[in-house]
Amino acid sequence: MRNVLLFIRRYHTFLLFLLLQIISWWFLASFNRFHEARFLTAAQEVTGSINSRYDRVEDFFQLRAENERVHQLNDSLLQLLPANTLLVDTQQIEKEEITLDSVKRLRRYVYRPATVIYNTVNEEKNYFQIDRGSAQGIRENMAVLNSDGSAVGVIVFVSPNFAQAMSLLHVQQRVNAALKKTGDFGTLEWDGAHPDRLILKGIPKSLFLKIGDTVVTSTYSFNFPPGKMLGTVSALSTDKRTNFHVIEVKPAANFRNLQQVFVVENLQMDEQVNLNREARKRIEDPKNRKP
Repeated sequence: MRNVLLFIRRYHTFLLFLLLQIISWWFLASFNRFHEARFLTAAQEVTGSINSRYDRVEDFFQLRAENERVHQLNDSLLQLLPANTLLVDTQQIEKEEITLDSVKRLRRYVYRPATVIYNTVNEEKNYFQIDRGSAQGIRENMAVLNSDGSAVGVIVFVSPNFAQAMSLLHVQQRVNAALKKTGDFGTLEWDGAHPDRLILKGIPKSLFLKIGDTVVTSTYSFNFPPGKMLGTVSALSTDKRTNFHVIEVKPAANFRNLQQVFVVENLQMDEQVNLNREARKRIEDPKNRKP
C-alpha cells in the first residue's frame, strides 16, 4: 500500500493529465454526433476483431453440431426459393429479374451468410455481433435468421467489416408475427424475464388457440421474409382488462448458441418504407388537410 501511495505521489501530475484526457474524450464522443459515430465505428472494429479471434476457439468445440444445421439450410438453395421473388409485368424491364419455369419474377430477398462472433442473453437489452459489415453489403434494418431459418434479430449498426444486431431478446424489439394456422397477426416482444420465453400480443380472445401452435413472421414485416419460424405457443392466459390473449412463445432459435446466421436484405424495403412515411405525412400532417 505504501508503494502505491508513493507511486501516485511521484506521478500525480501525469495521472491527473491522463484522467482529464479521458474525460475530455468522453465528453467529445458523448455530445458530438460526428465524433460519436467515428468512435463507435472504431470501437466496433476493435471489439469485432477481438471477438472474431475468440469465436474461432469457441467454434472448434461446437463445430460438428453447427455444421449439421448449416447443411440443412444451404445458402445457394435459399436464393432459389420462390418466396424470394415476385411476379412482374413481362413488359417491364428490370435488372434484378430472374426466370423460373419460363415465368419472369422479380427478386425481393437476398441472403448473405455470416458468423456470430459475440452474443448476450442475460441482459434486458441483448445484442449479437457478426463478422460482416458494409464492405460485404450489410446495412441497417436487415433481418437476421438463424442457420435453421428461424428469426433471431435485426441489424442496428454497421461498420466496414462487422455489424451489430438487436436480438429478439431485447425489450425494445418488436416483430410483426402471425399464427401459421390462421394468419391472425400480432406483435412479438420480450419482457426481459427469461431468454426461453417471448410474448405475443394482439391476438383476440375469440380465436381458439392451443399449446404447440406455430408462430411465424407476418407478411406485414418490412424486415423479415414472411413465414419464417419465430417459435411455438408454450402457455396461454387471458387479460381480463382487454379482449386479447396473453400468449407465451418458446423461441425456435437457441439464443445461447447462435453461430452461423443469414442476413436477409429486402430489395424493396426502401420503397416500402418511403411510401409508408410519405402516405402518413400527407394524410396526418394538418398542413396537408383540405378544408
